[in-house]
Amino acid sequence: MKIVDLLSPASIVADLKATKKDEVLGELTDAIMKKEVSLERDEVIRVLQERERLGSTGIGEGVAIPHGKLKDLEQLVISFGRSREGIDFDSMDGKPAHLFFLLVAPEESVGVHLKTLARISKLLKNSAVRSRLVEAGDSEQIYDIIASEEMNL
Repeated sequence: MKIVDLLSPASIVADLKATKKDEVLGELTDAIMKKEVSLERDEVIRVLQERERLGSTGIGEGVAIPHGKLKDLEQLVISFGRSREGIDFDSMDGKPAHLFFLLVAPEESVGVHLKTLARISKLLKNSAVRSRLVEAGDSEQIYDIIASEEMNL
């Protein structure tokens, strides 16, 4: 499954207002809820915070991929956020994160969840793609960059 099949410009936050990890999780949860209105905000954030306690999802190179699983969810949902200033996300390399993909998956969906995480990681491994996403003007441009780069995966 492609990232752009799960992501819409409405669930992209081009300029995160958050300055702390928990605020990022809240803002990106709100973005997911634009598409998946049946979600319970507090439950999503609780699941994401639980996952962060196991180990930060800040993978380095300015990227974080917070994720979690919910039992009553029918399909994987994604949001994306960008912070030009960067946010301390306890990343492996100790550097602030600028690009965030948030994934919430159904509890029983192991394959799709892992494949989507791998696809996002592969997309963001490219430093030129990361730079383009940081420099993009708005959510539409961010979506277009993800869509065009995903064709090269």
